[in-house]
Amino acid sequence: MELHQLQILRELHALGSVTAVAEALRVTPSAVSQHLAALQRGFRSPLTRREGRTLVLTRAGEVLAAAGADAIDAMAAARNALDDFEGTATGVVSVSGFHSVGQALFGPLLRELSGIPDAPTVQLTDEDVAQSEFPGLTARHDLVLAHRMEHSDPWPAQGVRSLTLIREPLDVAVPASHPLASRASVTPQDVVGERWVTSRVGYSPDDVLRAVSAVAKQPIEVQHRINDYGAVSAVVAAGGVLGMLPRFTSRGVDDHDIVRVPLRGVSTHRMIDLLARPENLRRRSVRLTVDALQRVMTRLSDDAS
Repeated sequence: MELHQLQILRELHALGSVTAVAEALRVTPSAVSQHLAALQRGFRSPLTRREGRTLVLTRAGEVLAAAGADAIDAMAAARNALDDFEGTATGVVSVSGFHSVGQALFGPLLRELSGIPDAPTVQLTDEDVAQSEFPGLTARHDLVLAHRMEHSDPWPAQGVRSLTLIREPLDVAVPASHPLASRASVTPQDVVGERWVTSRVGYSPDDVLRAVSAVAKQPIEVQHRINDYGAVSAVVAAGGVLGMLPRFTSRGVDDHDIVRVPLRGVSTHRMIDLLARPENLRRRSVRLTVDALQRVMTRLSDDAS
């Protein structure tokens, strides 16, 4: 039994397919299968089984994957102890962010780190996925900026650590000429009869609109489905529809012809969280990057308040 075999078993549990594991670890699917077969030879109980064309873990496999995650974490602690002793931050830290948080945080993060002596080097990428897919991104990136609605299921506890950066409300965006633009706040009953531009299903704005519809007991008329908040703002400004915009992380869009109005009577808050594998948080360079992200997010929310 080798550490990389345990890592493959853990990734199969987290990602759900041999192909996904191969992509995350940058190896071939046949190499993944060979390592799983070699690992199986050390145990009597089957570690995997077939469900149709998909390979999944048995209960024994799940137990070993959980134990393997602890072993990987312990090895990382030992490997990074010298960095802590010497006060160094070695290696590149890969950071993934969904689109709006990347637009809001990536530039300030780089500026924040540039002012720190011996700061880690970060490698940034954007991954805008539905909530259920964010934990799987931790197989490919050291830190994953993720979002979920406040009332939705929490992130999985096994194999992933989460840290909340901010609790962010979504506001109703209306054209500046709209009668609701002068209101201090609106309710579901005020807006349920309007036409909307919202996100694709599985993203925060669509979740809020579903709550509006449930509270008002009336279906919502969705005219456009757009995930980019700059495009949402432009469509709202053109008139004819309302939209939803995050209060802090969409301030880079052009607000010249729109007004943001708080929505009362439903939960509009989304959580912006950092997700990471436990062993990655052992690295001093990753922890320094986490601290920098926390400072940047605090300033962003203070500026928007």
